Amino acid sequence: MHIHILGICGTFMGGLALIARELGHTVSGSDQNVYPPMSTQLAEQGIQLMQGYKAENLEIKPDLVVIGNAMSRGNPEVEAVLNLGLKYTSGPQWLAEYVLQGKWVLAVAGTHGKTTTSSMLAWILEYQGFNPGFLIGGIPMNFGISARSGSSDFFVIEADEYDSAFFDKRSKFVHYRPRTTVLNNLEFDHADIFDDLDAIKRQFHHLIRTVPGEGLIICPAADANIQDTLAMGCWTPVQLTAINQDAAWQVELLEDDGSQFVIKFNQQTQGQVVWQLTGQHNVYNALAAIASARHIGILPADAIAALTRFKNVKRRMEVIAEIKGVTVYDDFAHHPTAIQMTLEGLRKHVGAEKIIAVVDPRSNTMRMGVHREVLAESLMLADRTLIYQPEELDWDLTALQTAENNIKICTSIDAIMHELQQEVAPNSHFLMMSNGSFGGIYQRLQAEL
Repeated sequence: MHIHILGICGTFMGGLALIARELGHTVSGSDQNVYPPMSTQLAEQGIQLMQGYKAENLEIKPDLVVIGNAMSRGNPEVEAVLNLGLKYTSGPQWLAEYVLQGKWVLAVAGTHGKTTTSSMLAWILEYQGFNPGFLIGGIPMNFGISARSGSSDFFVIEADEYDSAFFDKRSKFVHYRPRTTVLNNLEFDHADIFDDLDAIKRQFHHLIRTVPGEGLIICPAADANIQDTLAMGCWTPVQLTAINQDAAWQVELLEDDGSQFVIKFNQQTQGQVVWQLTGQHNVYNALAAIASARHIGILPADAIAALTRFKNVKRRMEVIAEIKGVTVYDDFAHHPTAIQMTLEGLRKHVGAEKIIAVVDPRSNTMRMGVHREVLAESLMLADRTLIYQPEELDWDLTALQTAENNIKICTSIDAIMHELQQEVAPNSHFLMMSNGSFGGIYQRLQAEL
């Protein structure tokens, strides 16, 4: 079958393309921005890439067009698909029909931590010799790729609540029919498609409805929004997780920064995790991954052994440079809660050493100003914060800038670079937070340092 993918260079759709090619399909695709590293990864697999969306791209006469959720009516290639009467589907639907059928699906959902937790879980299965399939919204450094079909009956997937396509406004995760389901947390996000928190809860409850009675749901005991959602109706056993609190799965922290902790299940000690990651959010991620692995028969002690060799995910507190006493981190955090959790972990790890946070409010929700009331508060643990305000941002950030919180608004990458140059000193930490390329600041900072 010849499959043509619209939006092929996105992490999800690019991963889907790699799986389709691995399964023996001929694959081509188009995107507005075709650039490395995804374009290189796809081209190496013999996938034809087309720059821009044009009706002519369909002259290859594909058997099926998979349309990414970033595509909308009015897009020339979308219009051509409809006018020509070509067979089309969404990415999640294709995955459900052609990859996940007959698989034991382990899905990781939640506002935060999906990529990291699903990467941990896939690595635990790999470490135990299961050779799982996976599709993850990032690149786990233990694998070096974001997706593969695998050779076992198990498939790990990052289960996103974003919508499926312009013609299917259900969340992606309702297509996956998981047997093992992690609900990491639940907050308001994606304000471009959800009106309020209740709308997100409804989508999460649609996911809960698909988990079989012989399956398992794993979630934190302390998340009130998840508990509200489960209260709408749940037909599946639930195992709760907690740190220093009573739950089926418990953690006792040995280090405040989350770098060492003891795992307990039903009050019985299972082992101790010692790793390079920091932050209580990553402790919760590890707990969920260990619990999920136990559901398919992997002993917690073996899962713990795997996590001691876990290398994290690219762009998740990834150290990209250590120059002149400055450690530079690349982090994907783009929601106030994620920003705060990341800073808490780093602060507990480095103590009183200087932390400079650099924030690119690039997500749709941040650009709409939905989190403006809590953004400054989430940055309080940084010694200084630089926030980028490009011309096209929908709201004015200057109200965040006060002497008390040491926040400075910068309207250009040059201005950010100037400020960072003044902060270069031994034992300093530059935390760069963006879910995009941030105007090439990462490469420029390393060069100028």
